[in-house]
Amino acid sequence: MSSVLVSTSPATCAALAGQFDSMARAGGKLRFKGVGTRDVYNITAPFLHGTERIIAGRVEARDVEHSDVMFFHEGSDGVWAPHPDAPILRGLQDPCITRIAGEWVVGGVRFPAHLQNGAVGWRMEFFRGKSPFRLRAFLIGPDQMKDIRLVELLDGRVGVFTRPQGRVGGRGKIGFYVADQLEAITPETIATAPLLEPQCAESEWVGANEAHPLPDGTVGVLGHIACFDRIEHRHYFPMIFRLDPMTAKTSPVRIVARRGDFPPGAAKRPDLAEVVFSGGLSRGPDGMATLYAGLGDSEAGWLELPDPFV
Repeated sequence: MSSVLVSTSPATCAALAGQFDSMARAGGKLRFKGVGTRDVYNITAPFLHGTERIIAGRVEARDVEHSDVMFFHEGSDGVWAPHPDAPILRGLQDPCITRIAGEWVVGGVRFPAHLQNGAVGWRMEFFRGKSPFRLRAFLIGPDQMKDIRLVELLDGRVGVFTRPQGRVGGRGKIGFYVADQLEAITPETIATAPLLEPQCAESEWVGANEAHPLPDGTVGVLGHIACFDRIEHRHYFPMIFRLDPMTAKTSPVRIVARRGDFPPGAAKRPDLAEVVFSGGLSRGPDGMATLYAGLGDSEAGWLELPDPFV
């Protein structure tokens, strides 16, 4: 696949941001109701359940990090409200959703979680079912790992994106492997997945947020690349790359949006004002796409731009 090349010397977050030329055509914020004074952010892209458009989002008070994942449907006024038939996934953050082998697969980050070493941290939990509102737990990820993402490949197998931190992974690197089926995915196979070629500087971090199987057999990955600035404020940028699941070779990372592309707004803390956390990408038949993202750990936004995987 000539369009997929290994980036042998990854550019820094600042360099990629400096090369970025915004292609945004329009943008805005999503409005929510039915959650009191809590914020809704780090959303998924909308998905269809029957004839309804549904979004899953992280629901959290501004002054804490204890959240729930809730499912919202869009009203005729364009405002999203909690779906009366949907479960509330208590204690989970940062939802993700996909379809695999005819089932819905929903994931979220459990925080706080009591880890095997006795410490308090986080881990991901996954659920599956014929309906996104009728789910059963089937997988718990390794301790201290976020941004695990699953995708059904064209041959029916499952691509698994991982994100170890610490001794392996530093502040966060992306790993990948292929499982024959959902039942073959375990915390051990996730924890030992090989890392992709370096995609950021050692002081920076990356993660996968959503994966799209493409007609040529590659996978289009929507993710984030992030870094600290001189005053320890976080900068998160939505980014994309393509991956060949047969070889795990990737195209270079490319930033597709920045905080300034969205309308201004509040942030949970001053050091999070420049955080754009990729949620999902709705791709249309006209070569355009809509990016959905969390903004400043307090709001949710959308951005229309050319489909980065066309």
